[in-house]
Amino acid sequence: MNRLFGRGKPKEPPPNLTDCISNVDSRGESIEKKISKLDAELKKYREQMKKMRDGPSKNMVKQKALRVLKQKKTYESQLDNLRTQSFNMEQANFTTQMLKDTKTTVDAMKTGVKEMKKEYKKVNLDEIEDLQDQMEDMMEQANEIQDVMGRSYGMPDVDEDELEAELEALGDEMFMDEDEGYLDEAVGAPSVPSDSIRDGGKPNEEGVLVDEFGLPKIPQSS
Repeated sequence: MNRLFGRGKPKEPPPNLTDCISNVDSRGESIEKKISKLDAELKKYREQMKKMRDGPSKNMVKQKALRVLKQKKTYESQLDNLRTQSFNMEQANFTTQMLKDTKTTVDAMKTGVKEMKKEYKKVNLDEIEDLQDQMEDMMEQANEIQDVMGRSYGMPDVDEDELEAELEALGDEMFMDEDEGYLDEAVGAPSVPSDSIRDGGKPNEEGVLVDEFGLPKIPQSS
């Protein structure tokens, strides 16, 4: 059959945006090189025109410069179109890739939900509640054991009223001790010389009587 009808041509893959963008950018780079050559040529013609006098020769160089300038404008217009095409294809390629990533994310989320449902079936909520109740009961039993172990044995029975009376008596004794301490401090304080009190002065660190301004006190004549 293949000999009679021949084989069909293999189906070519669909166009790829990435390859198209690469081709357009390559064409743009080629046009940029041509524009650079035209700029160099225009520069040469301008330098020649500056050195030439008005006349047929200068007009001829001017015409060449105008022709080169028209070519440059044409290439610049083509370059702008190629850049616009490349930008549009890049945007389309970005959007397509974003949609693919979104689909991948959604598929992963679906798989995750299925796994969660599968694992959730293995969990028995009633069993967990029973475990919690058992733990609570064990904690209460442990507290009861601690209370029992903390009991006191062999302690004498003492009347509560007697304990309160003894506590009040201890308080009175403590206050009395504090009052006597104040008296002891007063007794132990240094005495002030009677002469200084009578004369209205007081001794300084060196034992010299001084007045209220800190000046030596002049003794009064008898």
